[in-house]
Amino acid sequence: MKIAVACEGNTVTKHFGHCENFIIYDCEGGAITSAANIPTPGHKPGFLPHFLGDLGVNVIISGGMGGSASEIFGERNIKVVTGVLGDPKTAVSAYLKGELKAASNTCDSHSKR
Repeated sequence: MKIAVACEGNTVTKHFGHCENFIIYDCEGGAITSAANIPTPGHKPGFLPHFLGDLGVNVIISGGMGGSASEIFGERNIKVVTGVLGDPKTAVSAYLKGELKAASNTCDSHSKR
């Protein structure tokens, strides 16, 4: 399984579409086996979900995300977990233990009002 975390350096970003980088974790048997830091190739509407899907990502973790990106991830059968902040490795470890749950978007421009 591949889990991507949208980041600002080494912190989960509040806004998926404006992240600086993705940390992509390869996971097997409930454990992280490797990690790769990949700079974002830029933000164009609809591009990043396909970019990550083409890399084989199964799960995306972010603080916040717009509806269009969430929809594209859903079409590609990629699970979206939002409302996450802090350390990306801690978030992935919690996800693997079944302890990380989706919450409200942390991005003001995409939160439900």
